[in-house]
Amino acid sequence: MNMCQAINEALSIAMNNDDKALIFGEDVAFGGVFRCTLDLRSKFGPDRVFDTPLCEQGIVGFANGVAAHGHSPIAEIQFADYIFPAYDQIVNETAKIRYRSGGIFDVGNLTIRSPCSHVGHGALYHSQSVEAHFSHTPGLKIVVPRSAAQAKGLLLSSISDQNPVLFFEPKILYRSSVEQVPDVEYKIPLSKAEIIKPGKDITVIGYGPQIYVLENAIQLIERDLPGASCELIDLRTILPWDIDTVVNSVNKTGRVVISHEASITSGFGAEISSTITERCFDFLQSPVKRICGTDIPFPLVFEKFHVPDIARCYEGIKFCLEY
Repeated sequence: MNMCQAINEALSIAMNNDDKALIFGEDVAFGGVFRCTLDLRSKFGPDRVFDTPLCEQGIVGFANGVAAHGHSPIAEIQFADYIFPAYDQIVNETAKIRYRSGGIFDVGNLTIRSPCSHVGHGALYHSQSVEAHFSHTPGLKIVVPRSAAQAKGLLLSSISDQNPVLFFEPKILYRSSVEQVPDVEYKIPLSKAEIIKPGKDITVIGYGPQIYVLENAIQLIERDLPGASCELIDLRTILPWDIDTVVNSVNKTGRVVISHEASITSGFGAEISSTITERCFDFLQSPVKRICGTDIPFPLVFEKFHVPDIARCYEGIKFCLEY
């Protein structure tokens, strides 16, 4: 199945497992703009799967309320670009309710899903990667899957996790490929990175759709530089991220490249770079290299120059290996 179908199946399993689970958001009743919630209303009824007004602040405010009263809301923000009207609710309420109340109240059963990242024609308001905006907020978890099988397992873990989770789904991956996805319930642990490809000479770190760009760049590097061996790591969870896996890899290889679509300044790659510098300084054999989006609003006709491509990733990896 593709990622869209895998997400739909995960949502169906979650609704079957928990009769207090609710799905709501803009247009989710008929399946949503990407059809990830297709047929769920007919399966579980209009009291559990329903549309909301076009008001992101209201969606998350309502989600906080029903979560605090024991439900398991799965709220959808139709595009991550439009999550910012709900920023106050997420940062000042969702993330802080448990701490502020001394554990009397919490919204730990809340999951917020949102399509993110570029799609090829989304321009300024339908292409942004917003994960770093929320990674500065203790009390949240942030997840970005790279594939259908990953999305199903990570979403089921997110929904069952006793902390509020922002689950960002790269929209370009919804139907770009299919893979074997177990038709049973399974969970992939949060905050655990995956070493997709072991290597000994350089650590390459990414998440979401950028993983595939990095895979292709690594193939070219290992073809052009005989003997070069690159280790590829998918973070999967952005907050809290798997520091140990990354540090152990960099201490082994001595070189590291970090890549994501979001703009480079204050992007999550900066946090990774800082942690590596603090913990791996004595082992580094080259500067930490970040290959990210440029510091401009997300463009339309210049998107191919803004999003890190195979050529930029190739040059960055090659620079570190030859430093």
